[in-house]
Amino acid sequence: MTDGRDGKKANVDPKLLELLACPLTKGPLAWDPERGELVSRVAKLAYPVRDGIPIMLPSEARVLSAEDVLSPPRPGGPN
Repeated sequence: MTDGRDGKKANVDPKLLELLACPLTKGPLAWDPERGELVSRVAKLAYPVRDGIPIMLPSEARVLSAEDVLSPPRPGGPN
């Protein structure tokens, strides 16, 4: 997934990821580099990252499918 501006994949600073939490559950987020999203498995939501900025609004989040929830965490993100 690209961030929509320059065709490059979005990325999140690992230190920022350590500080971020799901706004609904206050639980941890996992980085999904393939989709450029921060995933809250507890809330079953994936928050987009645009231009390197996490959009932490539930109204902007994608609802995870059953397959997304059941799949193991992807490499590159915290467990």
